[in-house]
Amino acid sequence: MTQQNENTEVQMRKGVLEYCILLILSKQDAYSSDIIDTLRNNDVNVAEGTLYPLLARLKNNGALQYRWEESKSGPPRKYYHLTAEGAQYLEMLDNSWQRLQASINNLRELKSINK
Repeated sequence: MTQQNENTEVQMRKGVLEYCILLILSKQDAYSSDIIDTLRNNDVNVAEGTLYPLLARLKNNGALQYRWEESKSGPPRKYYHLTAEGAQYLEMLDNSWQRLQASINNLRELKSINK
């Protein structure tokens, strides 16, 4: 893969990362490393340095909240969960994703361009 292809793929993934995080948290509350593991297990590689600012922004925007839980193997952990506002935002992103996906699929299936 060329450098340009890699850069394009990285930019595409960054564009949907917020959506992916909200999808994960819509299933269950999660610790940040659990979010990273889930993303990586689904071929969405993300660095901690990218995730934490996104989580902070989503929290500041009211989409997420967190709670502290004691850990058996170290310091307390911060578990994130969706708020009602976050669930509404996720629904809006999901609708946008479905429209975008349908548009791209339509473009991919074009047989020719009428002039």
